[in-house]
Amino acid sequence: MGSSASDLSFLTCIFHRPYIFVTGDANMIQETCKSTKYYELCLSSLKSDPTSLNADTKGLAVIMVGIGMANATAASSFLSSQLLSTTNDTILKKVLKECVAKYAYAGDALQAFAQDLIAESNDYAYMHASAAADYLGPYC
Repeated sequence: MGSSASDLSFLTCIFHRPYIFVTGDANMIQETCKSTKYYELCLSSLKSDPTSLNADTKGLAVIMVGIGMANATAASSFLSSQLLSTTNDTILKKVLKECVAKYAYAGDALQAFAQDLIAESNDYAYMHASAAADYLGPYC
């Protein structure tokens, strides 16, 4: 669950760099990940996808969006299952419901980010990546 915010950190950082539309390699992945808050997580996430070696920075962003969306969905599902299995603790249930909603909002923002990226609407893409990170905040 904790990597969702980290994945979003990568997405917002990548927009501070100009797009490099060249075929990627391991060095480009390392250089791109150096601009993120969580270098090791970025590196391992991108290396887990074999297409990253041939991706440009836009392709790397698309890969990270997919990972972020998968993590948001998994976190939301996990929290939903915890919500169903908790006792009568109303405060805990309220917090879990709020986090489930926030992960859903983050997933929606990432989906919008992906659409903006494809449409080359970089300002909107940056806005949606930032929104996804903001939805999660420090609490969920």
